[in-house]
Amino acid sequence: MSSEDHARTTDREQTTNHAQTTDRERTTNQERTTERRARRSLPMLVGAGAVSVSVAVLGLSWIDVPGNQDRGPLAGAPAGAWSAAGPPATAARVPWEGGPAYYGRFAAPAAAGWTNPSFFPVGVWFESVITQDDADKDRAAGLNTYVELTGTSDMELVRKNGMSALTSVPLPGHGGETVGWLLNDEVDMWAKAGDAGWTGNHPGEGPLCVPEDKGCGFTVLRTRKEKVPKDDGRMHYANYGKGVMMWERDADAATFVNRFTDVVSSDVYWYTSASVCLDGQNFLSLPVSRCRRAANYGAVLDRQRELDALDGRRQPIYGFVEVGWPAENDTRAIQPQQVTGAVMNSLIHEARGIIYFNHNFGGPCHSQHVLREECGKKVRPAVTEINRRIAQLAPVLNTQSYAHRFGPDLDTMLKHHQGSYYVFAMPSANTATGRRTFTLPRGMRATRAEVLFENRTLPVDATGTFTDSFTAEYSHHIYRITP
Repeated sequence: MSSEDHARTTDREQTTNHAQTTDRERTTNQERTTERRARRSLPMLVGAGAVSVSVAVLGLSWIDVPGNQDRGPLAGAPAGAWSAAGPPATAARVPWEGGPAYYGRFAAPAAAGWTNPSFFPVGVWFESVITQDDADKDRAAGLNTYVELTGTSDMELVRKNGMSALTSVPLPGHGGETVGWLLNDEVDMWAKAGDAGWTGNHPGEGPLCVPEDKGCGFTVLRTRKEKVPKDDGRMHYANYGKGVMMWERDADAATFVNRFTDVVSSDVYWYTSASVCLDGQNFLSLPVSRCRRAANYGAVLDRQRELDALDGRRQPIYGFVEVGWPAENDTRAIQPQQVTGAVMNSLIHEARGIIYFNHNFGGPCHSQHVLREECGKKVRPAVTEINRRIAQLAPVLNTQSYAHRFGPDLDTMLKHHQGSYYVFAMPSANTATGRRTFTLPRGMRATRAEVLFENRTLPVDATGTFTDSFTAEYSHHIYRITP
């Protein structure tokens, strides 16, 4: 790496402790496991008061919640006309925040085209844009958004290339390309939940909270919200980690998700993290044999959506997927087919955007720009192809999903757009491979299902069923069905 790249690494370390957890932190958080699994009630903020709301679904371990496979009835439901014009008026919808229209409440993303149904955010974490070649490579990979940029980045170059950015501070020359402010990254992990004082330090810079044995994560986020420009039409965004997903009490996790942001995400690197399988076993009762699966990336979305719904105000939730070897102590890199599986499962579980973690801090090839450099030559084609498919299907992805259970052992999402139905499907978290039978909603008449991007079709029989195979846990298919 060049000296400039080393400087960028230093900048990053000052704002994130991304994807690295100490044994001490895991031990400290073990005491929260019992309450975490019990899932009694979650307080939600309504105005200035707190209301205790009992949420039955949170009585389950979040990793075992069936998620999108149980979002509606099977074929025994009352019949209705599922025609090319659309589902019957009685068809159940999956709750959402409003899709692209959500961004219309913020002047900056609205002006940048985020309300366009053909736009779907596909971002990369903490990049630099110094030359036209940087922008060319990112656009060629299908990226359209930078989630944090180095201070050396040329914002005019970002703007001229039609890219958007969410940054932690206003960078020199920023303008319409900056659609939001990044409040912090993984503060739930390094500062923990709490209202203690914050020293202003980040990990590695000295004491964090005052007193040191208390959490100050809420204080960090409040402080950051005060420091970013006010009422400027830009969104507030934060990314969380295993604190919200596993360690924190439900009430504290809900506070992180609901109190500070307009857009939110969480990263759990199921395919690569050295500690995630132990954490999953200890905190979620997740068998180690089911740890490194694409379905778990969707489960992260489910957990956030459960928490996000509690204050009555939904916001877009983005999926976060690694593209390399994120941490020094990790023992593996993610494989191309695993990247696409993780992205697809995130989409099936209603991700409204995708962010790629673009850094290799471990393994034999270190890089801050995996998708641009030699380190990413193996994974870049897969990322480029899945991003191409996302761009092509953006008008479909940006519609509200319909609730329907297609069959057991399936993770599915059902959409309708311009006279056709789209079914996105993968094996569920409990199973890995094999044949699956899909049952269409009663009242949907079709003779075939076109398998997009695979140049094949499947017959739909007179009972409204068809069958397909999934050869690996990360396998996925997208079907277009036109009545």
